[in-house]
Amino acid sequence: MEKNKPDAPVFPMRINRYLAWKKQSTRRGADELIEQGKVFINGKKAILGDKVNETDLVDVRFRGAQPKYIYYAYNKPKGIVTHGAQGGEEDIEDILPLKGVFPIGRLDKDSHGLMILTNDGRITDRLLNPKYDHEKEYVVKTTAKLRESFKKIMEDGVNIEGYVTKKCKVELLNDFTFKIILHEGKKHQIRRMVVALRNEVSDLERIRTSNIHLGNLEPGSYRPIVGAELQTFLKELGV
Repeated sequence: MEKNKPDAPVFPMRINRYLAWKKQSTRRGADELIEQGKVFINGKKAILGDKVNETDLVDVRFRGAQPKYIYYAYNKPKGIVTHGAQGGEEDIEDILPLKGVFPIGRLDKDSHGLMILTNDGRITDRLLNPKYDHEKEYVVKTTAKLRESFKKIMEDGVNIEGYVTKKCKVELLNDFTFKIILHEGKKHQIRRMVVALRNEVSDLERIRTSNIHLGNLEPGSYRPIVGAELQTFLKELGV
């Protein structure tokens, strides 16, 4: 029997988690929608704790004006999980005072840096689907000295467990640090690329997504994305 892929959803799934997975709400926000009687499963009003299967029809019946779309740049600290915290782990939703927003994409627990937080589900596919071409820039430190061939091999594409990564841009900053600009986002891609070149990552920070820069944001801090910066961002996404 084929095992589920790590990122594959597992059904049956709790309704609040399902709505968060579908980017229609946060888990807390989903509970509020359910309590307000706005969520239906196969035409029947949902209750807290309900579970859904993949074939179920889930309908969120908003009433009144839709919430205004909001966007934030957030500096995720190390040790924070972006999705699916387990045990004693903390995820972004647990530590942020912001309500009604969710993170787009992932940064693994040991990585840190820029994440986009929003309530706009329209941009999820535009940022994460590989058919759309958007730059993501990282600063990466390694445990061992970078080889002379490192830059060329990384830029040309690295075979990571049968998949050859797309061409990228690499800038060597010193013997142990490099910048990399990717146009794709396989799970743990940079770490796997570095391991394939017989090295290991000691620190990984995302500093840019599209035209949104991390800048001087302190770990755990966030800022609104507004004005010309937001207009450029949404234009690049085609929204």
